[in-house]
Amino acid sequence: MNTVKSRPEGTRRLFFNGLCWISSCFLLAGILASSYAGYVLVDGQVFQAMALRKFAHRAPLAEPHLQTPGEIVGQLEIPSVELRVVVIHGDSPEVLRRGAGHLPDSPLPGEWGNVAVAGHRDTFFRPLRQIRIGDVITLETNSGLYRYRVESTGVVPPGNVEVLRSSNRRELTLITCFPFDYIGPAPDRFIVRAVEVEASPE
Repeated sequence: MNTVKSRPEGTRRLFFNGLCWISSCFLLAGILASSYAGYVLVDGQVFQAMALRKFAHRAPLAEPHLQTPGEIVGQLEIPSVELRVVVIHGDSPEVLRRGAGHLPDSPLPGEWGNVAVAGHRDTFFRPLRQIRIGDVITLETNSGLYRYRVESTGVVPPGNVEVLRSSNRRELTLITCFPFDYIGPAPDRFIVRAVEVEASPE
């Protein structure tokens, strides 16, 4: 009789231990994920603070030069939505984790064409959800201060490359994922198109 009763008790104990083990694994995974997310956020903010301070004390360049991956292109600011971020040359995950990324195949500010800058919707480009047509965007680089005015905003599929084309003007296109509150990889892209209205070379 004792042997017969011990089996269900042993099974329950084994089942309970298994649940505890699974719960512990989920808890550990949650802690690790939260810690990594916190690290990514802090790393990005620290990099931005150091880069903004360094950029403020930069020495202006006499002539434009070719950018290398990871190099600071300039500072992008949209006062109307309280956005200010350092723009880094490149579009790698590391670049987009630390700031906005200047797409390598697009021209640099001050050149003819469509300057393309991408950023994450849940960090640096989150304020773009409040941008409006007519808002002014400034992009300050080592070669000057460039001002753009927003002409349009829209949502496109991720494979749409038309947004990177130029209409033979000095333009700026900001790209981020959409919807802004989507959980997981967002299905679309939010696009801000602006045209240069004034440049003040240093």
